[in-house]
Amino acid sequence: MVTAKHKGQRIAVLIDVQNLYHSAKNLYRARVNFRAVLKLAVGDRNLIRAFAYVIKTKTGEEKAFFEALIKLGIETRVKELQEFYGGFKKGDWDVGITIDAIRISPSVDTIVLASGDGDFLQLVEYLKNQGKRVEMIAFGRSSSAKLKEAVDEFTDLEKNTRKYLLKILKK
Repeated sequence: MVTAKHKGQRIAVLIDVQNLYHSAKNLYRARVNFRAVLKLAVGDRNLIRAFAYVIKTKTGEEKAFFEALIKLGIETRVKELQEFYGGFKKGDWDVGITIDAIRISPSVDTIVLASGDGDFLQLVEYLKNQGKRVEMIAFGRSSSAKLKEAVDEFTDLEKNTRKYLLKILKK
């Protein structure tokens, strides 16, 4: 069952900041315009909650970015960067995003997932089985093909990079 996108729909937006950040950096040497991404996700619907999943480093240089997200009305979920012996670093929010999506799903009609991470395929299938509309916003070239097929609607940020990217750097 594919649910319709309609005015007034109650939505939650879950932004996998690391996924979008690394895609923009690797594909375009640019930063993401999260204000424009949030506006795209919401449209003329009712935003119930928006979450951005971020990683905090020891230097704290990202503090201003976190504050900017909060000013946009996006709640931040913060996790410390894990550093392992040998220099390996890890900072992902897959489980946290999944738990929040399941937790908020009874309160909304639609979940908008701003991520191209294929690890969310089972989450998307679960939410759709619960009768939820699931949309995805991400960079097409760095997104899971299976995830794009599974969602009710995929919006490719690469279709309008002028709008969704900031500071495109020359090589």
